[in-house]
Amino acid sequence: MKWVVLAVMTAATTTGEVLQAMGMRRHGEIRDFRPSALGRALAVVVRNRFVIGGFTAMGVSFFAFLKLLTLTDLSFAVPVSAVTYVAETILARYVLNEHVNGLRWAGALLVICGVVLVSL
Repeated sequence: MKWVVLAVMTAATTTGEVLQAMGMRRHGEIRDFRPSALGRALAVVVRNRFVIGGFTAMGVSFFAFLKLLTLTDLSFAVPVSAVTYVAETILARYVLNEHVNGLRWAGALLVICGVVLVSL
């Protein structure tokens, strides 16, 4: 059961963060930090379907993480949830078309090694 919950949490976190990145790229950089400008930017962002989808997925991830904590120890749940970094790196490269250099791939590989060690 804990592996199913972990899979749901990982998929939801990864999906949520990629959707948020897509939504904010469509919106563009926020350069004006006056309260009225922030209010207008917030009004636009909360109507962005990618941001809404990302927010929803992150909510699912949060509740899946809470469920995971009822099933296993924190010392297992937090390190194993780091597998989202690997999935996000892969999706950043192939979905968001970001340049991911060799050092970042090496970091993702080290995260995988750490997840394997913790899950044994």
